Amino acid sequence: MIRVVIADDHTLVREGLKQLLRAAGGIDVIGEARDGHDVLKVVRESDFDVLLLDMSMPGKSGMELIKQVKSEKPRLRILVLSMHQEHQYAVRAIKSGASGYLTKDSASALLVSAIEKVAAGGAFISAEVAEQLALGAMPQSEGLPHTALSDREYQVFRMLVSGQAVTAIAAVLNLSVKTVSTHKARLMEKMGIDNQAELVRYAIRHRLVDDSGDGA
Repeated sequence: MIRVVIADDHTLVREGLKQLLRAAGGIDVIGEARDGHDVLKVVRESDFDVLLLDMSMPGKSGMELIKQVKSEKPRLRILVLSMHQEHQYAVRAIKSGASGYLTKDSASALLVSAIEKVAAGGAFISAEVAEQLALGAMPQSEGLPHTALSDREYQVFRMLVSGQAVTAIAAVLNLSVKTVSTHKARLMEKMGIDNQAELVRYAIRHRLVDDSGDGA
């Protein structure tokens, strides 16, 4: 029996996932978490095989949470279930320590297969993400400017190009406006971009925008 904890801030999503996984057989949902604090609590207090983790919960960002969970329980397998389609999120999640990445619009059968594969010690990623990881591991490989951003800078970048103001980003991420402004300045410098309009054009050109409206 594969023991799973579901981490998502939406109650309806958690309930739907529980029903789906229990109906599949061979999977036991032993716990839930609605934010980063809950995730760390259940990780420290419970023994289980797979953490099914949403990337857009309140509190810690997905990448930070993955790294902290893996630092505390290195053998715990993490399968990310995200609304974000773009490969860059998946690549960053895998590099942070996740064993798999699946989008929320995937078929239910695919989710069950992903959990089984990850629990057995394998990885569950798309061919495109595998290619990006391979390219990044090659010596002297030069990626696009946004790939050089830190996880926090990339998060702020995504929120900026989705139309959110610095003050709103600061509130969502629980950071000061000054800190977010610093991240904005640094990411624009790294990317060689002078203004926000150009930043948006870059995101559209490289298909780094989606309909989710947030960058977590």
